[in-house]
Amino acid sequence: MITILPHASETIQHQIDRAVLLDEFKTFLPRASIISEKEALKPFECDGLSAYCCVPWLVVLPETVEQIQRILRFCHRQGVPVVARGAGTGLSGGAVPLANGVLLSLAKLNQILEIDIANRLAVVQPGVRNLAVSQAVAPHGLYYAPDPSSQIACTIGGNVAENSGGVHCLKYGLTTHNVLRVKILTMDGELVTIGSHGLDGTGLDLLALMVGSEGMLGIIVEATVKLLPIPEQAQVVLAAFDDIEKAGQAVAEIIAAGLIPAGLEMMDKAAILAVEDFIHAGYPKNAEAILLCELDGIREQVEEELGKAVALLTDSGAIEVRVAQSEHERQKMWAGRKSAFPAAGRVSPDYYCMDGTIPRRFLAKMLKEIGELSEKYGLAVANVFHAGDGNLHPLILYNANHAGELEKAEQLGGDILKLSVEVGGTITGEHGVGVEKINHMCIQFADNELTQFHAVKRAFDEKGLLNPGKAVPTLHRCAELGAMHVHQGEVAHPELDRF
Repeated sequence: MITILPHASETIQHQIDRAVLLDEFKTFLPRASIISEKEALKPFECDGLSAYCCVPWLVVLPETVEQIQRILRFCHRQGVPVVARGAGTGLSGGAVPLANGVLLSLAKLNQILEIDIANRLAVVQPGVRNLAVSQAVAPHGLYYAPDPSSQIACTIGGNVAENSGGVHCLKYGLTTHNVLRVKILTMDGELVTIGSHGLDGTGLDLLALMVGSEGMLGIIVEATVKLLPIPEQAQVVLAAFDDIEKAGQAVAEIIAAGLIPAGLEMMDKAAILAVEDFIHAGYPKNAEAILLCELDGIREQVEEELGKAVALLTDSGAIEVRVAQSEHERQKMWAGRKSAFPAAGRVSPDYYCMDGTIPRRFLAKMLKEIGELSEKYGLAVANVFHAGDGNLHPLILYNANHAGELEKAEQLGGDILKLSVEVGGTITGEHGVGVEKINHMCIQFADNELTQFHAVKRAFDEKGLLNPGKAVPTLHRCAELGAMHVHQGEVAHPELDRF
């Protein structure tokens, strides 16, 4: 079952003919940078959330900032909406195109412009892959800390737009903590520099506003990222538990003891079995849950903290505690965790990945309630968590070819997000809102807060042409959902066509 987004905006109605738009773009873009044939447009119809799709009206792949400026200026004059796209690995539908707008791919802006070793920073274009930054600076003993599971493919521009994290975000932060400056183009083509290469910039902290704005405020054309020294030593310990709630409590014990692991990840039995059959990471199949706890720093510090972590995990009821004996084994343990999503795709025709975030002290409670929801809806859930910072990634397994299963998966996911908000958390940690969670924004935010969000949007994009219909619902939409007596955890898209 596929959701089609005919127009992601209820208000944007431009009059320009598609042929006129094509003729204009052909005056300054190479033919290879314009995609207009239906068959060639199909690969751009969705991002990593394939349940939501729309064949774009037109796709352009500019090669320079100046070309992007000309595209935006013309679209701004003509009232044509624009959606920016990176690698398309996003999981919230943030890059789903419009049937009446331009999809602007940044794939060709893929150069590392500068590596400043002395100041530990790199200046990159938005199409540079996340992993490529660390690979480029590794000979200098440096790396870029944020490491989403999709880092081999996802791009820095997309990471900034979604404020991506990764398994090491507990200690080293999300993208917002690792970006110093961005250059953006506004919808009318103005080039704006936000932030600085220093420790602090003057004026309002617009950089924090821009990171995580999901392509709604401006199009990122350059980013300056922080580089960190590769730790002298990194060691990972695997702890297996016969009860998932014990594993959740162990996370709380580690943090309460004052340890700050570089990574602290949890997987339940369903995820363990899927990963082990896929990549053979050496995970114990008899465990109900495992924790991966990585400590890094200078050798003496790691050895001391490792001893404390092993003792804490043992005292918390771990049935097995195993320390990686080599760098190869450490990488293999992490490879299993980073393969959780594709591994789930091998055991189920479809899966729906959630992204709520909760206070860590409610982790055990949340795991129990997710299990109860799984039984209620009759859909299996494989749980993968950034346990250290409370970022949940329950993978809801379903079959879209079975009538009603996608709707059930969405309802189950909505209930998980509702629980996240009820315990003081949020509906997203790093995947963004996009179209997937736009109705759930009505759960978390009051009318006056949503009004402020729209005011910020208008300040940057007065006509509402950048990525319209994403992330922030209208008050009318929230009122309509309430009038329909929609369960607060349920997803309902009144303006979408379903097939």
